Amino acid sequence: MKGIIPGFRVLGVGLILLLSPLFAVSFGAADISPGEVWSALQAMFGAESGLSPIKERIVLDLRLPRVLLAFLCGAGLSLAGAVLQTVTRNPLADPYLFGISSGASFGAVLVIAAWGVGGVLTGQYAITIGAFAGSILSVLLVVSLAGTGVQIERMLLSGVAVSFMFSAATSLVLYSSDPQAASTLLFWTLGSFSAASWTKVMIPAVVVVFSCALFMAYARPLRAILAGDENARALGVEVQKLRIAMLVLSSLMTATLVATCGGIGFVGLMIPHIVRRLLVRHVRHLFIGCALLGGTFMVWVDVLARELLEQAELPIGVITAALGSVFFISVMHRRRSPI
Repeated sequence: MKGIIPGFRVLGVGLILLLSPLFAVSFGAADISPGEVWSALQAMFGAESGLSPIKERIVLDLRLPRVLLAFLCGAGLSLAGAVLQTVTRNPLADPYLFGISSGASFGAVLVIAAWGVGGVLTGQYAITIGAFAGSILSVLLVVSLAGTGVQIERMLLSGVAVSFMFSAATSLVLYSSDPQAASTLLFWTLGSFSAASWTKVMIPAVVVVFSCALFMAYARPLRAILAGDENARALGVEVQKLRIAMLVLSSLMTATLVATCGGIGFVGLMIPHIVRRLLVRHVRHLFIGCALLGGTFMVWVDVLARELLEQAELPIGVITAALGSVFFISVMHRRRSPI
């Protein structure tokens, strides 16, 4: 019976996920009801929607790609956070606090500054490569600072230090850029889905699905790591290689999302904790729950960013940082012990 209940809870999150696009896509400057959204979605498969061409284009070409990109971003960052917390056995680890997001942002900003703001759309592959290079550099720095054998207790502190270092380097690049370009880059670093399109959805979709499949495939050895490195080695798990591989894969996924959506923090910290508390603790179920709940969470954060202010849009990173900082403090308070 205990094994069935988490399954029903995950199914409930899945049902919420299925309903969320209907309502999330309906929010915006143009008044479009969930029923009209459903009609527009049916039109994608050749059915007659009965909507005006303008409304159909708003739903299918503007709002739907944005909702999908928000979902992929939330799912990917949540998965990365769950994996980092598993391989480090530290409940406070996430791509943002681990320095991966900051390194990816630095690499992406360097490419954008060199490519030119006007070439951001056409240089998406170059931005992704730059972000991945920056994230890998941050991982190498964190692992080297953590010491021989990757000391778990020092990894998070090393990540925070590396995060500040790359944030400072990013600020220096912004300061050296043209004022108009700097303002555009600054808004981008805070995170936004405003430039979402079907072409921009493709790369994150492939990377997130591929990474999720690999995480699921290695769920059993990852679960063994939770019992401790020595116990995992006794079960035949090559702990060091697996940990580095998962860090690299998490970096690739985070870098892809940062290159597309900008810097969005604390999602990878919050969602795994919520899933463990409300849904499941089994690693494989944890990954599924993080993908579903994290994606749905980000969809509604994006709705909140668009609806809070009239004729303006809040950066996504501002909202997630506000929520995440409170969550981080609450987690620290519950631990009542040094990191």
